[in-house]
Amino acid sequence: MEFLNTIGGYALGLLGAGLAAFMAGIGSAKGTGIAGEAGAGLVSEDPSKFGKAMILQVIPGTQGLYGFVIWFLAYSKLAAVGAASVSVAQGLQVLAACLPIAFGGLLSGIAQGKVAAASVNILAKKPDDWSKGMILCITVEFYAILSLLASFMMLSAVTLG
Repeated sequence: MEFLNTIGGYALGLLGAGLAAFMAGIGSAKGTGIAGEAGAGLVSEDPSKFGKAMILQVIPGTQGLYGFVIWFLAYSKLAAVGAASVSVAQGLQVLAACLPIAFGGLLSGIAQGKVAAASVNILAKKPDDWSKGMILCITVEFYAILSLLASFMMLSAVTLG
């Protein structure tokens, strides 16, 4: 029990930070992969559409960036006070604060990849309307941003030390 009281809070905080980066990164990797597969198919038929297809592929990558931002903030907050200064309750608070972007980034990254892949189809069939696909992708992005803000605000409310 002494071990848990000594560094358990720090470990829980690090777990939350890691989940934020890891799960949002998985969402982005999966989302950009889905969109990239669709883009590669289009570019094999019409190489002139590479630039626009690449823009659509990159859009689902923002969730990983958001997860990394929360990881950085949580890790910085934990590192500033040290392992022995973080109680289990505080570690749980950091863990809970990281969960919105962890799960929001995972799910929205995959969903946005699917929308981006469908938007590649718009680019293939109606090249002048490809920006409409970007707008559809941005609709999903809104929920990733809400997850980022929720984690940021919750993490900002945690006082360590």
